[in-house]
Amino acid sequence: MTDTPLKLFNSLTRQAEVFEPVHAGEARVYTCGPTVYNYPHIGNMRAYVFADVLGRTLTWKGLKLTHVINITDVGHLTDDADAGEDKMEKMAAERAQSIWDIAEHYKQAYWADVKALNIRQPAQWTVATDYVPQMIEFAKGIADRHCYELDSGLYFDVSTVADYALLAGRHAQEQLAEADEAHMRIDPVKDKRNAADFAIWRKTPAGESRQMEWDSPWGKGAPGWHLECSVMSGAVLGFPFDIHTGGIDHREIHHPNEIAQNQAFCCTNGLDDPRNSGAKIWMHNNFLVERSGKMSKSSGEFLRLQLLIDRGYHPLAYRLMCLQAHYRSELEFSWEGLGAALTRLKRMVMAAGPLTDVLPRPEAEHPKFVPVLAKFDAAMADDLGTPIALTALEEALAVKKVDAGIKRAVVEDMDAVLGLGLFTLTRADLRIRPKAATITEADIEAALARRKEARAAKDFAASDAIRDELSTQGVEVMDGDTLGWEWRLT
Repeated sequence: MTDTPLKLFNSLTRQAEVFEPVHAGEARVYTCGPTVYNYPHIGNMRAYVFADVLGRTLTWKGLKLTHVINITDVGHLTDDADAGEDKMEKMAAERAQSIWDIAEHYKQAYWADVKALNIRQPAQWTVATDYVPQMIEFAKGIADRHCYELDSGLYFDVSTVADYALLAGRHAQEQLAEADEAHMRIDPVKDKRNAADFAIWRKTPAGESRQMEWDSPWGKGAPGWHLECSVMSGAVLGFPFDIHTGGIDHREIHHPNEIAQNQAFCCTNGLDDPRNSGAKIWMHNNFLVERSGKMSKSSGEFLRLQLLIDRGYHPLAYRLMCLQAHYRSELEFSWEGLGAALTRLKRMVMAAGPLTDVLPRPEAEHPKFVPVLAKFDAAMADDLGTPIALTALEEALAVKKVDAGIKRAVVEDMDAVLGLGLFTLTRADLRIRPKAATITEADIEAALARRKEARAAKDFAASDAIRDELSTQGVEVMDGDTLGWEWRLT
């Protein structure tokens, strides 16, 4: 049942809109991908879980999905406002490695996290360095009307397009006035016309060389970060395409600059028609908040997915944690919250277990599932309401005395949207051994067997002693655990 019209919140218009594809029967989506200079932290990965759920929902609604995610391996500076060093060059220098090796290592690490979180492969990964010739042609096409050259590079004049920074929630004149006031106090780029102007092409300074640089009409150098996404999204999806996604941190600078470039390339018309921005709908997920400050990559051992696994948490528990909050809401991370999500996932896996070997019957219906499916569809159609959709999935798992094949088909369809992999996970998969643990599972099971015998003999002193001995070795014995897990490593 997919009858409810899909409504999505458009950051550009600040309202939910019924999704109507640019091309009938097809949805074209572009997602801002990672800059591969370091491992992604779990806050970064929330953006890709969100984009994956969006893509799965579009598929659920019967649309052919063309999803593109970019890989930025050049051009992104340490400050989004055109200041600082290139992130890739900086990391390569710190590690005394080739920038190409740095890019490849962290690209593979990112792809490993994508796989671990059951994020579907997009139709295409676009890598920035593969598109530099197209970036130069794009810049040449807009330079005369919208850009000016300085010693440091080619800059886009934001006053040449209508409604600049509308996406950020401010009118162009407001934003430019604020920026110019700040510009009078300090400006890292000398002679810019407006403080909000941004680099299209960054020249290599005289007497220096970069590992990544190309010849251009404006001298040897590298493209600006914002240029990359305009070129790659337009080249693969065509303007206008349907949806552009990214984290809320892109809403203030990166995406307004992308939009300005798109306007310059396609037209100079205002953003009263969202299609003039290059995409009909712009969508942004909110932040993942972690109070200890370990979300920042500058903090050393920041929170990346591998750290969660090392602590004994299955990565899909983190995916479920993301789904428990609406994508536009802040999500606070805590180890207790992650543990609760893991327990919830275990319950779902146990409930789905008896259906694993059942042949699904998607062609059949049962009245008990009609309201559950309607609830699920309405939730996902209401701007990706995953928290309510999860409860509908649990209700479907709890339905009794129905044909197992029909139930399998219903649960499978719901899970295909939420991406938890309920029919590929087992209880054993979800019991991940913490990296710091030294006791073996065989030792744990043997101790629990002895404890079971002691309890049967009503020797509770011996039972308690075994429990305490296990506790000192990082094993929590879960007496009365209705899930039947019996123990977990802490």
